[in-house]
Amino acid sequence: MTRSLEFRDGVLRAYPDVYTPPAIDALEALAPFNRDRRNLMNERTARRLVRFRDRQRIRFLASDSIIPRTSIRVADARAGNFDGSEIPADLQRQWIQGTGPAARPRSTTEEGLRNVAYALLSGADGWMFDGEDALGQVDTMSLENQRNLKLAIARDPRFLTVAEHVSGEMNRWAEGFFGRPIIADWREQLEFTTTIFRCRGLHLDDRHIRLADGTGFSASIVDLVLYVVNNHERLRAAGRSIVLYLPKIQTAGEAALWNDMLSALERHLGLADGTIKAYVLVEQIEQAFQLMEIRAALGLHFVGYNTGRWDYINSVADALAWDADFVNPNIDAITMTYGYMRTYEDRVRRAMNTPDRNGRFALWQGGMEPNIPVGSEAGVTSGMTRAKAGGEREQKSGASGKWVAHWKMVHIVRPIWEAVDEANQLGREFPPLTYTDEDAAGLAMLEPAPRTVRGARDLLSVALQYGNAFLRGFQAAALKPADFFGNDDVLYLMEDMATGEIRVSILWEWIHKAAQLTDDDPETGARAGDTFDAALFARLLDEEYAKLLAAGNRDVHDDSKATTLPIAREIVAAYVADAVKPPWYIDLLNLNLGSSDLDTARARIRAYVEAFEKDGTRLTENPDFVGSMGGTTT
Repeated sequence: MTRSLEFRDGVLRAYPDVYTPPAIDALEALAPFNRDRRNLMNERTARRLVRFRDRQRIRFLASDSIIPRTSIRVADARAGNFDGSEIPADLQRQWIQGTGPAARPRSTTEEGLRNVAYALLSGADGWMFDGEDALGQVDTMSLENQRNLKLAIARDPRFLTVAEHVSGEMNRWAEGFFGRPIIADWREQLEFTTTIFRCRGLHLDDRHIRLADGTGFSASIVDLVLYVVNNHERLRAAGRSIVLYLPKIQTAGEAALWNDMLSALERHLGLADGTIKAYVLVEQIEQAFQLMEIRAALGLHFVGYNTGRWDYINSVADALAWDADFVNPNIDAITMTYGYMRTYEDRVRRAMNTPDRNGRFALWQGGMEPNIPVGSEAGVTSGMTRAKAGGEREQKSGASGKWVAHWKMVHIVRPIWEAVDEANQLGREFPPLTYTDEDAAGLAMLEPAPRTVRGARDLLSVALQYGNAFLRGFQAAALKPADFFGNDDVLYLMEDMATGEIRVSILWEWIHKAAQLTDDDPETGARAGDTFDAALFARLLDEEYAKLLAAGNRDVHDDSKATTLPIAREIVAAYVADAVKPPWYIDLLNLNLGSSDLDTARARIRAYVEAFEKDGTRLTENPDFVGSMGGTTT
């Protein structure tokens, strides 16, 4: 029969265990949703253009309107007049969830399986294996990610061999750090952690599949299908839930599309509606205006929200890029207790503690702890003190758990929730959500905070390093500003795509809104009150780039300095200079994956910028796609 999908040459032969016949059948079954997905992304762009043109802030939905793709009135969603999900047993206690990918760039299967072993032996209550912000997309990493998860969930002998070895390494580290082992029985420990998978967002195209007419195909559909089809039987046989994280949703209409895709896949596989459970990352400002509506749209699939930091900051900056009076401070000042972030977190916890018509509440998972306990004794002590304080604040605020970015952090932060010894905080009483002009203003509330040359250097250094790491396949990377290389009192932080996005976004904001510095800077001669302009940015770009070229291989891999690092510089410079402001840093990075030719990169960057400036078109298809007829017919 004729197929609608085309596969990148060679991937079907190389990954028959991932692209199984049932998986390909399910991809074809869900392929029609790609049209709906593209329409929604066009609507996103249109809303963004209208905001820029008409200088509009986001507003709450009309209470008498209907959530798109549903029959649910907005007023009913806000009142909890819908059927939500029960929280399954293996999600009732999620004190600590770790995050990270199940693959490594250019590695063997055994090396990639080490990532999974660290995760499932960590002692985390859940581990979100990332297909999105922390997973490199170079080469076939997304497929290796799926392969490794399938082997681990099946408890394949190759995975068990790796897990036994890794458990010994983890215990040796723990004995040195804690003075005790953390794994008593490695086989038993493997069964402790709930396996969770994060799909890529609706805004991304897959790199290995497209429609037969050359149209890009949804990475969300690919990730959803490959993970669920390849693993649902073993997960359910083991009494485990099928759990996803859904990223980058902006509206309840987009959530309703996700709900339709989840239900369609369940029907295709003969599963009951609501079998697949989903957390939603609240990382887009529009979500904060539609929290109950999104929860209602996902209905029986929805189990909870997660309050991340970096992506949300980026979305606020992007939504208010037209507003010359909205200028963010240094990024380290924008904590979860800062202005609009504090308002956003409060709305999430109130939404989670609003019951549906069956009296069911939902989970709130706190944001990321990016620290890694590696450095000097003073640096680690200081970093861990901050990490614990962040966890204690979220627990007291009502979160049922928290994220960590590294397995070494699990046993440092988890005791905060162990000491309280409550499985979750479902139904904790908070004031009901309201939908006033004052509430809307709070979601864009700035507070006085520094805006300095030092802050700009930090933004620029990490943005350059992150772009370079992404292009080399390390979409999650331990980074810090170049001025602190060699200073073990300053810890590396686990950075992913979200941190790259916000750094270039704030730099764009400072230049195009003529941000005023708050402090003198003797090194550049800039004074408090001076404008952060293009000339100062150009100077800092040259200086920070030179530091990276001079850095040791530990911090900036030598083999990147004449290949991907120059491309990362070109992308950062182009993004920050563009008056229209690209919506996604990742778009420009994705266009240049696998390439080290600077002239090619410049041409692709120019093509993207020109297309977006012309009519809002994002170039998201893989420019190096060479199709295989193997996926078009059977």
